[in-house]
Amino acid sequence: MSPAAGNRPAGRDGWAQPDHRAAAAHAPSFHEMWRDLAPIGRNQDSGGYRRFAWTGADADCRAWFQAQAASRGLAYEVDRNGNQWAWLGDPSAGDAVVTGSHLDSVPDGGAFDGPLGVVSSFAALDELRARGARPNRPLAIVNFGDEEGARFGLACVGSRLTAGQLTTEKAHALRDADGVSLAQAMERAGYDPEAIGADPERLARIGAFVELHVEQGRALADTPHAVGVASAIWPHGRWRFDFHGEANHAGTTRIEDRRDPMLTYANTVLAARKKARLAGALATFGKVSVEPNGVNAIASLVRGWLDSRAADEETLAAVVAEIEQAAVERGTRDGVDVRVTRESFTPVVEFAHGLRDELAKLLGGVPVLPTGAGHDAGILSGVIPTAMLFVRNPTGVSHSPAETASEDDCLAGVTALADVLEGLACR
Repeated sequence: MSPAAGNRPAGRDGWAQPDHRAAAAHAPSFHEMWRDLAPIGRNQDSGGYRRFAWTGADADCRAWFQAQAASRGLAYEVDRNGNQWAWLGDPSAGDAVVTGSHLDSVPDGGAFDGPLGVVSSFAALDELRARGARPNRPLAIVNFGDEEGARFGLACVGSRLTAGQLTTEKAHALRDADGVSLAQAMERAGYDPEAIGADPERLARIGAFVELHVEQGRALADTPHAVGVASAIWPHGRWRFDFHGEANHAGTTRIEDRRDPMLTYANTVLAARKKARLAGALATFGKVSVEPNGVNAIASLVRGWLDSRAADEETLAAVVAEIEQAAVERGTRDGVDVRVTRESFTPVVEFAHGLRDELAKLLGGVPVLPTGAGHDAGILSGVIPTAMLFVRNPTGVSHSPAETASEDDCLAGVTALADVLEGLACR
């Protein structure tokens, strides 16, 4: 079974327990939490983070989360899918207000994407306690597992499993670059892969989920607002393009005799940029593998992964179809066979309008803006009311060590999240 440890749950009001007050007095501050989390999984050469699911860095992040729950006297548990929960109030009471995000990263990712939401959640809870606020609904903080999909190629695995959007069979079939399956990785980390699957009972406890996240763009950069509210998430997906050619010698094979899949791949990358720009969409080939991957060998297979996003599903479908057509046409010229497989797709997410508008009202009319990035809140939106807060990112850079947010804006995000939690759970 999944390892879990729990403190004694608080009463329904969540604040009456003496151990909670004592724990809150000694809970680490935002700065202390950020300092302690910062070294975990950081690569000394790139300065970026490599916190991949079910690795040592992931285990250290999970231990950090459990320690934060313990320092505040929160009831800690791990669900069947490996997601971590810290509860204030009775988890079984229902209509809970949940916040949180994720702690894993993309390869050489930045410090803020995911962790800012988790750290801010604990800090917002501390701020509520300092205000003397008394909730009439349970509160919880969650760390969803494998949100980025860096190791197994599928984003939001923890929340997809919980919401029933990923079957146990498909999850067990996921493998990393070394051929290790998700099930094997979980088992090695001490978790039970046979227990994973949809968790409707847990979701039935939740009345609202609010995720705080660093902005992945510059919509807030030129405004006086440190915080914004999400309106929607663009539809997005991942497609694998397999370009099958013929391996041969780089020094002896005439140009006219080659069936070089690298040429077809390169042309497809350029076509993707053009098609997306003309449609006002986004298309990125950010991952590629080559066989046999020799300097003096013509490749037999080039495999590239396309990430594409657009404001609506019709535009997205049209752009991907045009990219595939361009690949096939160029492949015909190059003697290369092209095969395209859709590996994941998330339709447009319209966050619950009532909850979204309530957040904007609680925060005094902050900007409401869409995003092209996927999130656990987007996955859960189909089964529970969800909303998101964004913290200003002055450069707009994300999924990079250059990702940033100012200290003042981060603390403004904590206050905004505390205001939201107080408005939802204490009135």
